[in-house]
Amino acid sequence: MSNASRLLVVDDDQDLRDTLAEQLGLHDEFQVTTAETANGAIEAVKGDRIDLAIMDVGLPDMDGREAVKVMRQNGFRSPIIMLTAQGSETDTVMGLEAGANDYVVKPFKFAVLLARIRAQLRQYEASEDAVFQIGPYIFRPGSKLLTTEKGSKLKLTEKETAILRYLYRAGQAVVGRDTLLTEVWGYNSNVTTHTLETHIYRLRQKIESDPSNASILVTEPGGYKLIP
Repeated sequence: MSNASRLLVVDDDQDLRDTLAEQLGLHDEFQVTTAETANGAIEAVKGDRIDLAIMDVGLPDMDGREAVKVMRQNGFRSPIIMLTAQGSETDTVMGLEAGANDYVVKPFKFAVLLARIRAQLRQYEASEDAVFQIGPYIFRPGSKLLTTEKGSKLKLTEKETAILRYLYRAGQAVVGRDTLLTEVWGYNSNVTTHTLETHIYRLRQKIESDPSNASILVTEPGGYKLIP
């Protein structure tokens, strides 16, 4: 899946870490990496885009909550779910104050953790902090920006941002023109498909190396889709 969410599983219990990575990896919507220490987690979120981190509290080199503080101070904005063997209210509050978004107490059912992960990702995608990969670009819809690997920034209009966001969420499914018009311009809008095609044309001028032969935002029978 082109827009699979990148998860980081951090736990010093190898059996649990491997089991979680294996079970999450069975879902096409996720790509999973792992770390066994707090410092490993801190470095992992610096070096690559991570969409959600699952952090154990009891890590060998640092309390997981302290690691979360460091990650937040370093600019990591994606959701963090803490895993802990202790379920006291004080313990939960400490984790949330450190910067975690949610708390799951061990032992837990995988289905519960999976539901929490999906809920946090949905909230994150709708937030101003969301960051996505589109082709060679980092897409920041909250800032209406595309950034290249070299750091160059492409400013997007509100409608261009909305078009890319909707197509991204569709994975590689084709989105019909009428659907895009409704989602981007609203149900009561009088805009035509010509308006949409004009915006698609301008978007391609910005993001495609060869706009006349699109390889990222492509036309398909019935509509458009994004290619990784």
